[in-house]
Amino acid sequence: MTIEEAQKAVDTWIRTYGVRYFGELTNMACLTEEVGELARVVARTYGEQSFKAGEKADLAEEMADVLWVLICLANQTGVDLTEAFSRTIEKKTRRDATRHLQNPKLRPAGDEGGQ
Repeated sequence: MTIEEAQKAVDTWIRTYGVRYFGELTNMACLTEEVGELARVVARTYGEQSFKAGEKADLAEEMADVLWVLICLANQTGVDLTEAFSRTIEKKTRRDATRHLQNPKLRPAGDEGGQ
């Protein structure tokens, strides 16, 4: 599924089952909540925290929930995410073309940058 198709699928779902989009501020709050749920799973899976009894650990589901609400916000504010994401890739490529390659902190362990 492309980003454009995802935007259309979410819009169709909202118009078919969701009655209408929540307001932008409500969706922003929902996005924040979903990012928090994603952070909880990441912290417990990769960090020092542990899961509570019965707590689920579905990283993919939490990421998809974040994407869903982000797409809702894009749809209701007229943002074409395909176009916006393409611009972001171009911007990062121009800005960071050599920055990360030259960052010694990003080299694999044991790679001192020499040949």
